[in-house]
Amino acid sequence: MSKHAILQIQDLGYPWPTSDPFLLCAYLDDAYPNGDGHFGPAASLAGRDIGRDFAGKDGWNMYHGDKVPGFPAHPHRGFETVTLLRQGIADHSDSRGGTARFGAGDVQWLTTGQGIVHSEMFPLLDSKQANPLEMFQLWLNLPARSKMVDPHFQMMWAEDIPHRLFVNTLSDGNMATTEVVCIAGHLNIAPTAADGDNAVAAAALSPPPDSWASQPESDVAIWTLRMEPGARWTLPRAINPAAVRNLYFFEGASIAVGDKPIATHCAIELRASSHAELVNRGGDVAELLMLQGRAIGEPVAQSGPFVLNTEEELKQAFDDYQRSKFGAWFWSGRGPTHGPERERFARHSDGRVEFRNGEIAK
Repeated sequence: MSKHAILQIQDLGYPWPTSDPFLLCAYLDDAYPNGDGHFGPAASLAGRDIGRDFAGKDGWNMYHGDKVPGFPAHPHRGFETVTLLRQGIADHSDSRGGTARFGAGDVQWLTTGQGIVHSEMFPLLDSKQANPLEMFQLWLNLPARSKMVDPHFQMMWAEDIPHRLFVNTLSDGNMATTEVVCIAGHLNIAPTAADGDNAVAAAALSPPPDSWASQPESDVAIWTLRMEPGARWTLPRAINPAAVRNLYFFEGASIAVGDKPIATHCAIELRASSHAELVNRGGDVAELLMLQGRAIGEPVAQSGPFVLNTEEELKQAFDDYQRSKFGAWFWSGRGPTHGPERERFARHSDGRVEFRNGEIAK
């Protein structure tokens, strides 16, 4: 059945192709060098277009940062950002008074709603060795009824995000494992005896209350898959057959989807009403991202950092931002960082504070 699951295959490009309700999928993979003691790179910035550095010189980017890499203060309205930080450190600050530091495996989910200004900086804390960063940032649309809700962010700490392991036996008797990380959505699978105790159905942490992902009919799912060589795993059909499903093959040499071998990194649109057998055919680990959801199906009017339904609403967004700045900027500079300590935390605009003990894993 899975050989009929593929609808189309596209090049990844930049950003990666997406489908309603997802607006953007950006993959950042930066081999940052040692830090300079002030959270920037201990390397010359000569030859970089500082403020707009996306060229990948020497394997890394400054993005919009001038001394510290990252994205200094910028506004949003009308959608959500979901940041999956796989490696490295991110410092968040916003115009509602919120701050956070999160690290490898953590996810930040931000509902921008009626408007927020935030910065996302990547401080290079280690001056003795390299500071690699790897992350996805997803933009998830909001339905019209939710575009003007109060902004809200929440942290999904790595220790709390469901990870599930599935094991298959290879022809030589060894075992190969598929790890599925459920950031959003329900993984409804009956485990086999070989899967072990960890392979049970998983319900992801609850998304923000006004998110499209919080609507039961949306069937939004965000999963990452890590498949050892020879691993074989069946991606279950979606709960809602009307969902749109995209599978991104971004790491590894070769996989198969059903009977279709795939030897280039690509975006694969799958029929959500069918299951799809996945096999890692290469000699190294294969990694994939799955984005799924029922389309919102409303008009999209987008200009830069604002995503609304009409051109009139976009004009109003720019007028509102020029007038109010979507709150106050409480921080020193447009790209603040949160000091040399590696502990993770979040301070929310309502005064709630979260601390996670222990250093961020490298």
